[in-house]
Amino acid sequence: MSVTIDVEVFGRRLEKLYQDWKDDEERWNRSGAIVVGAGPASDELRYLKSVALQLWLFGYEVPETLMAFLPKQIHIVTSPKKASLLEKLKEECKKRTDAELILHVKPKGEDGKKEVAAVLDAIKAAATGKPVGILPKEQREGVLMKIWSESSQAESIETVDVATGLGHVLACKDEKEILNAKKASHLSAETMKRYVVPQLEEIIDKEKKVPHSKLSEKTEEVITNPTKINVKLKSENLDICYPPIFQSGGKYDLRPSAQCNDENIHYGTIVASLGARYSSYCTNVARTYFIDPTKEQEEAYDACLRAQQAAIGELKEGAVLSDVYAKVVSTLQESPKGDKLLGHLTKNVGFGMGIEFRESTLILNAKNAAKAEPGMIFNVSVGLQGLEHAKDGSTDQQSYAILVADTVLVKEGGAAPEVLTTSAVKSRKEISYQLDEEGDENEEPQAQNAPTVKDSKLSALAAKLRSDIGSEKSAEQLRKEKQEELAQRKNEETLRRLTESAGSKGSAKDKVKKELIAYRSVNDMPVGRDTDLQIMVDPRAEAVLLPIYGRSVPFHASTIKSITNTQDGDRTFLRIIFNIPGSTFGTSYTAATKHPNSIFLKEISFRSTDVKHANKVVQEMKALRRHVMQREKEADERASLVRQEKLVLAHGRIHRLQDCWIRPNFGGRGRKMPGTLEAHSNGFRYNAPKGESLDVMYRNIKHAFFQPAEKEMITLVHFHLHNAIMVGKKKTEDIQFYVEVMDTVETLDGGRRSMYDPDEIEEEQRERDRKNRTNAEFQQFVRRVQEVWEKGFPELELEFDIPFRELGFYGVPFKSNVFCVPTVNCLVELIEMPFLVITLSEIEVISLERVGFGVKNFDLTIIFKDFTKDVHRIDAVPMNNIDTIKEWLTSMDIKYYESKVNLVWKPILQTILDDPQKFIEEGGWEFLNMEASDTEDDEEEEEEDFVPSDDDEEEEEEEESEDESLVESDEDEEEYSEEVEDEDGMTWEELEEEAKKEDRRKALEQGYDSDDAKKRKRAPARGRGGRSGRR
Repeated sequence: MSVTIDVEVFGRRLEKLYQDWKDDEERWNRSGAIVVGAGPASDELRYLKSVALQLWLFGYEVPETLMAFLPKQIHIVTSPKKASLLEKLKEECKKRTDAELILHVKPKGEDGKKEVAAVLDAIKAAATGKPVGILPKEQREGVLMKIWSESSQAESIETVDVATGLGHVLACKDEKEILNAKKASHLSAETMKRYVVPQLEEIIDKEKKVPHSKLSEKTEEVITNPTKINVKLKSENLDICYPPIFQSGGKYDLRPSAQCNDENIHYGTIVASLGARYSSYCTNVARTYFIDPTKEQEEAYDACLRAQQAAIGELKEGAVLSDVYAKVVSTLQESPKGDKLLGHLTKNVGFGMGIEFRESTLILNAKNAAKAEPGMIFNVSVGLQGLEHAKDGSTDQQSYAILVADTVLVKEGGAAPEVLTTSAVKSRKEISYQLDEEGDENEEPQAQNAPTVKDSKLSALAAKLRSDIGSEKSAEQLRKEKQEELAQRKNEETLRRLTESAGSKGSAKDKVKKELIAYRSVNDMPVGRDTDLQIMVDPRAEAVLLPIYGRSVPFHASTIKSITNTQDGDRTFLRIIFNIPGSTFGTSYTAATKHPNSIFLKEISFRSTDVKHANKVVQEMKALRRHVMQREKEADERASLVRQEKLVLAHGRIHRLQDCWIRPNFGGRGRKMPGTLEAHSNGFRYNAPKGESLDVMYRNIKHAFFQPAEKEMITLVHFHLHNAIMVGKKKTEDIQFYVEVMDTVETLDGGRRSMYDPDEIEEEQRERDRKNRTNAEFQQFVRRVQEVWEKGFPELELEFDIPFRELGFYGVPFKSNVFCVPTVNCLVELIEMPFLVITLSEIEVISLERVGFGVKNFDLTIIFKDFTKDVHRIDAVPMNNIDTIKEWLTSMDIKYYESKVNLVWKPILQTILDDPQKFIEEGGWEFLNMEASDTEDDEEEEEEDFVPSDDDEEEEEEEESEDESLVESDEDEEEYSEEVEDEDGMTWEELEEEAKKEDRRKALEQGYDSDDAKKRKRAPARGRGGRSGRR
């Protein structure tokens, strides 16, 4: 694989290094030059600041290379091959830092003494009078650094340590670095959630004997190959930060350098920690799991968890790192037995992370006076080691430890820090497994008789909590808390965005359309127009001539709104309606803006006895109007197109996708023919068999999707564009290339075939082979295109999204019921046209409408950040998907509200735009929060149910109570049934017999026929407890 360096990223980061060196001389120990060298490449897992600096600047490790940074020069000693790679950085280096890049090429087979001596001479010639900054701990790394060390000592050059300065530069990360850290954090958390926890549960449930080291090896394989847990990250960019650590059985070492032993996992306290790297950026997550914990252990874990959450909350911009440690100490002291727990606290509670796993200058301990800055990433790790506890009824003390760690990002502007590993749950109810019946003395009687996991062989996941109900409430409570936090943040963001955009409001100029002119002079009109007065259609001038008061008056086809023709006997009536100000066109009607004080003709009617001629004229007028409207529509669409760059054809090997169709197609009859999609230097080109082609530029791609055929009939790649392009005569922002993996037409005239029919089995096998082959071809094409994007266009951060089917739901975004699926960045539906692609970052809030008890479907309304844009509704979403959708929206930091009715959003958004300050003062988006008012309404309805009333009113209230009974809880039903049994009155059988008599009596009185009476008799009435009959 060829190596390319991102010149723009190199220049930006080199400029940042020089700026930091210039701004804070104390941090760099007043050094006048900086010398950093890297030794030979090694397969060992090592973290060196010199290598981290190379990865940060170049994106690759450059072994056996010496770099010297001077105020006006940068000297690099390296091999010829590496020098040719660095040659193209000279111009960017001069442009960004005004420093000249000088390459010293070390000939093959030589040790580089001459080149190092030249660098030493350049440092002395600079005559800064300041010491040279080095990394003392890495001074002997490699041959070049050894030569430098010996030569500098011989020349008596003063050296100082610049590790603090380099650490600070590497600590504050840009957007690309943060994205890499988020991907690594996602993998770490998902590995803990989807692999480690299920593995531990299976070990406990089936009483397997698995060594700690074996589980560590398997977990490492998952991190380096995440497709096993359905995480879509390229394995070549992945690595471990350290071998995963699993400890149990009383032997605990909470340091990341700890090693797993070969002893089997013990069913007591299990400490698990792991870290994944993505593009060299490190993350960490650690959790402690308890089997049959004692009350003392639960209290200790709760105290540790509160301390960690307090530390995370303290990590805001400007926070002193020693204050974070002090916050942990004070939180532990406030807990029960806090003084005792404090003696078991680790010496630090975390450290800064990045390319280096542990940044020594950013330790969260009691002495570090450094401050947290935006873009810094910390491992917040609170551990209690050397703890002891005794099982209930036992005097033997058992040793255990607690460790909770997460990767945390410091946000800008004093905002709350972002926990990047939040998907790995850590609440006590989620990490506690209760397997011992006898230990649960405080459980309710019915819980004591519940089978243990050991006896029933049930899943450990189902039995791990003391109370499933408590767990659900806990998850719901966490979701509500997150939504409350999002509500406050969303109101602030809305006000800030609307206030900033208020100044530019109305600055955009309306499109100026050309004036409609049918004839420039009277002489251009047809001859004989006034002598033969009749309605004439002039296609050349795109005009219709109407006889008015003895004169032919021309009207351009664009001024006509509609034409109707009504025949009455031997006469026909022709009615023509024109566009006027205030109609469909509104103020954008060109004639209305040009002549605001004129009087417009609204409609005109004609009567004719020549029915044949009238029908002909009507058809000609409609055809002319249709032609003009279509032409103007295409012209408007083309006028709004953004000019695209020219496609640069690739030379040599071109990645192709053969025999694929395009949607939308080029139009016309017989145009649905397969073509070829090619990936060139800066874009795609699709070649159709009839010579038509379409270019899609990489820079115009906003989102890219790859959806293999699973339960669908097609495999596809889909591109959602920044700016629309023309496909044939259609303007579109979505382009799709697909292949049908199986025939969509089935033979209906044949009889049913047996499942053992050899022809049927062979046909199914062929379809499976075709689907697998097509999916593999698309996957290979996508992988190669992804490599092109990463090498040539890393700044675009393009990546193929794969929809998550497990989060999908059915709904009606346009006209048909389709399956909508989320991706990492979007909500999409890519099978049926029109396509649905909604960018999650453009969503302001979500309104879940028509949500209520007994309702099967609800509507999902999407409100965009651009309030001038219409909201998008997905109707008829099944109610059983609402919890999944809520969880997904919360995980994506999208605020949602629930409503019982559909809202009219256009006037609401206009009101917000008119006065955003008033909108926020009145509570902002909280006007959508119907929970409080709904609670009051429910209480009033319940009170009304108990008010005595007449017979007719009792029947109405009975129907309301029947509807309400559908949503009663099981506990209410049990209580109600007990009350009914205790009441003195008729039994259910007597009530049912009474109801039948009443039905017959009413049928006779009201004159119902026997069929209606039978229908009424057979119709069961709904009551509490789900039994039939009436009360």
